[in-house]
This record gives sequence, structure tokens and C-alpha cells, in this order.
Amino acid sequence: DRNSARSLGGLVSSRSFSKASVTSRQRRTAVDRFRTQLSSGPNFQDFIKGVSVNKTQPADEESSDRHGYLSEDLEMGNSRRVYFETYGCQMNVNDTEIAWSILQRKGYLRTSDLNEADVVLLVTCSIREKAEQTIWNRLKQLTAMKRKRLKTHTPMKIGILGCMAERLKTELLEREKLVDVLAGPDAYRDLPRLLTVADGGLQASNVLLSLEETYADIMPVHYAPQGHSAFVSIMRGCDNMCSYCIVPFTRGRERSRPVSSILEEVRLLSDQGVKEVTLLGQNVNSYRDTSEEQFCGSDLTQHSRGFKTVYRTKQGGLRFSDLLDRVSLIDPDMRIRFTSPHPKDFPDEVLHLIAERRNICNQIHLPAQSGSSQVLKAMRRGYTREAYLDLVKNIKKIIPEVSLSSDFISGFCGETEDDHQQTLSLIREVGYNVGFLFAYSMRKVSSCLQSWKL
Repeated sequence: DRNSARSLGGLVSSRSFSKASVTSRQRRTAVDRFRTQLSSGPNFQDFIKGVSVNKTQPADEESSDRHGYLSEDLEMGNSRRVYFETYGCQMNVNDTEIAWSILQRKGYLRTSDLNEADVVLLVTCSIREKAEQTIWNRLKQLTAMKRKRLKTHTPMKIGILGCMAERLKTELLEREKLVDVLAGPDAYRDLPRLLTVADGGLQASNVLLSLEETYADIMPVHYAPQGHSAFVSIMRGCDNMCSYCIVPFTRGRERSRPVSSILEEVRLLSDQGVKEVTLLGQNVNSYRDTSEEQFCGSDLTQHSRGFKTVYRTKQGGLRFSDLLDRVSLIDPDMRIRFTSPHPKDFPDEVLHLIAERRNICNQIHLPAQSGSSQVLKAMRRGYTREAYLDLVKNIKKIIPEVSLSSDFISGFCGETEDDHQQTLSLIREVGYNVGFLFAYSMRKVSSCLQSWKL
């Protein structure tokens, strides 16, 4: 009846209230217990202990390589063998030397025998589609080898370094789980930690680009110590934003290495008996060390009209001509070369310095890419055919015995037969000693390029 229902409802309500009270007390007890544990646990200072906030440190200090949450012992290589494979441009060869220098400090050994390797690192190129496909094919081969190694209880880790790691980071980590470690061009200092994480069975990745990283305090380890020539990196990244080029997005913004660091490396190479040094960068003659308080010379603009840039030129500091001057004085018997320059950055003082110094080679790489002003505009190269030819005339006037080389792309978007014929006529008119010719490689347009509304 109704009275019985009311009595039963009151009993249920009372029991629910009692149960809710118990649950509430348990929750408060759990919260109090958590707060007690939290107060006695590690604080923020414990997590950042040992981590330096200084942006620059002397070369003999390694605290910038340490991480507060991993002991230094865990990041040691313990004589594990590293095998490098390097693809692409000379910048990647230099990156290999930097990465090896970092790992060598941590106790890794280097091997030239793939079968002995505990770690295989591929320093990759992403400038053309064929270069990336080569890496994908190689990864499948290495993965098959890795699976066979598991049966012998000698696990092998595979890492992708450089431009392809930066461009295809997500796909590399997810596609068939072929990769254990990813490190972009500005993340080589983090390699010991990444390899430690990978040893725990996880994929490890660091592809953060930097506005400051030049590896100035890391002396590259040249793997062929008996060699008579060497490449010295003077800058990283590029600001030119040519419409066909992915370098600004895989290597980041342009940064110049301090003059003092470059001179130290060249002196060391001279002492080792190296007879030829090539100054290396994506756009070497836009070099600008603004860390120097000393101001050398005036900021000269390009001698020929028709050259322009898409970015604001840095003011003050030491320029490429100042660096070239100082490097050439270190050892008068050491030949000096540089690559690659951009046609827009050739003030007469650089050319006169080449003509005056007998140890600066009379060879200039002058990438044209096309002989058509219409195509050059679409490429965002910052000059016309006429401006380029005026520069060539000026170079030959100041350096009569100069040897010229160049790069050309054929089949660029919208290029016509007439545009192609203009390129051929430019090649004939200039009379290059060496030419590097490429068919245009169609690529997916990145969101970064779209934001520039190219």
C-alpha cells in the first residue's frame, strides 16, 4: 500500500545517503593521502637540476647535453658501434661529422661494417623525391636485417637524421614502424638521449628547429684524418625562400657561425696537414656574424641592378668578405674555396679579394637555375637574366682566369620551350666549366609554402 511504499522509499533514500557519505569520506581520504605524498615528493627544482639555461657555453663543457630526468650513465654509449650512411649534399657530410663528434663524447664507437653495428643512422636528403624514395627502400632492407638480428639476441636501432626526418616526421614514425630514432638538423645534441629512450623500446623523436643552433662549440670529427681536403660549415639554414626549395623548412632560418669558431677549426685542419678547405653553407656569401662588436667595412649593396631579397638584410657585424679575408691568412699554402653562394650577394670586394689572394681559388659556383627571366620570377630567385649576365661580366673583368660552374633546373612549373631555349643560350653565352643539371621534381606543397601564397 501507499504507506508501505513511503516507508520503503525512506529506507532506500537513507541507504543511498549513507553510501554517498562513505564514498565522500573515501574520496577525501584519498585526496589527503595524495597531498601528503605530493608534499614529500620531488619538486620543480629536482626536475631542472643539472639543466643549464645558458644559450652559449665553452666547448669543454658538456652540461648543455645533460638532462635532469636521465642520469649521465644512462646516456653513455658503452662502446656500442654506430654505422653512418650519408645521402645528399656536402652539408649532410658535415652533419655526419657533427653527429659523430657528439656520440663519440658519450662513449660510442664508429664502425664501417654494417654487420657489426648496434646503431644505424641515415643522414638523409629531402631535396628531390628520388632521394626520399632511396631512403624508404633502404629502411625496408635495414628492417629485414634488424629482424634477423633479433634471433641472435643482438638488437639494432635504426635512426633517421637530417632533412627527411624534419619533413616526414609523422610518416617515418608511423609507417610500418621502420624507425626507432628521428633527429632533425638542429637536434643532434639530443642524439644520446634519443638513443637511450629507444633502448627502452620506445620510438624517440626531436625535430625542433632552432633560431640559434650552429654547433659552434662542437668540433666536427673528420672520419678520413689522412685526407688533404675538408669542408668547414660557416652557417646553417636559408632565408631566400625560392619557390622550388624545401631547405628553409627542413633546415630552418639562416644562422651564421661565429668567426672565432670557424677560424679555430681551420687552424686545426692546417695543423693536421689539410691542404684545401671549402667554406660550406646554403648561401655562404650572405654570411653575417652579428655577434662581433667590431664593424668591418660598409654594407655594400649588389653592384648590379636587378637583384633583390625577400628578407631584410642584417646590418653590422662581420660579413663574408671579412671571413674570407681572415681564413685565407691562416695558412698561405692552404687553398680556400666556398659553396654555395647566391648571385645576389656578390659585392666587388669579395671578387677583388679572390683576385688578390693566391690561395683563394679562382673558381666560383654561380647557380643560375634558369636562363628565362619569366621562370626566374616564378622561382623567386630575386634576379633577372640580364642582371645575372651583368654579374658574370663583372666577375670575368675582375678575375680574368675565373672558372665558373652553375646549377640548372629543367621542366619547372609553367616553363615553355622558349624558356628552355633561353636557358640553353645562357649556358652558351657564359661558357661554364662545369654544370649540374636537374629535371624538376614535383613535390607536395607544404602548409608553410601555402602560407606564403606562392
